[in-house]
Amino acid sequence: SGTWLLYLPCTWSIGLAAEPGCLPDWHMLSLFGVGAVLMRGAGCTINDMWDRDYDKQVARTASRPLAAGDISTFHSFIFLGGQLSLALCVLMCLNYYSIVLGAASLSLVITYPLMKRITYWPQLVLGFTFNWGALLGWSAIKGSCEWSVCLPLYLAGVMWTLVYDTIYAHQDKRDDIIIGVKSTALQFKEDTKQWLSGFSLAMLLSLCVAGMNCNQTFPYYSMVAATGAHLAHQIYTLDIDKPEDCWKKFASNRTVGVLLFIGIVLGNL
Repeated sequence: SGTWLLYLPCTWSIGLAAEPGCLPDWHMLSLFGVGAVLMRGAGCTINDMWDRDYDKQVARTASRPLAAGDISTFHSFIFLGGQLSLALCVLMCLNYYSIVLGAASLSLVITYPLMKRITYWPQLVLGFTFNWGALLGWSAIKGSCEWSVCLPLYLAGVMWTLVYDTIYAHQDKRDDIIIGVKSTALQFKEDTKQWLSGFSLAMLLSLCVAGMNCNQTFPYYSMVAATGAHLAHQIYTLDIDKPEDCWKKFASNRTVGVLLFIGIVLGNL
């Protein structure tokens, strides 16, 4: 699921950047797909390196290779170097502006795992990290960012991440309290649904602004509405005290991203 959630904002951006009447650039979609797999892998490696002592104490993560002692820190550095080198090869296929923009995201990728030690809002930093593709996809096609489109699209992605990753964090809240890790799930507690509703509304408004600023048409807005309905159903039926329900709702967000991409493609034709 994580790779999809990283990849989908890239597809929105590439889709919106396509010329009117044209399908998105399939070569670019494929390139970003490979990049998403590599950067998602690198992010997991970095996360596991920072968190190996925490992961030992959480049932869900105790079997991860570093936490379980199956591989050494040195070997994980070599593995990470390989992942990042391959990701750099993908990045070098893009224009100069996009190479610089893409490289700038690395500081977020490296520091994100530390955030849950210092703030109750690590999900917000994950949002900034995971939705970088909403900026990068447009610049890869157009040569630079059109901020009137890219910023609202990026903000919509950040709000979406706050929704799905707060739901995800509710799975681990008992363990998190014991080991002293912070999250929006612990911050919002019983008010979670109100917060998620606010984030969803902000996401939908941002998507409308992005659409208006690049002359999107009816199919786009109808899919934004469908996305809203999906999020409303998720939030309404969510049981924050049932880890299996949290996982199911979290995983269903791939559908949200795919709906939006379909809307963008159809709205552009």
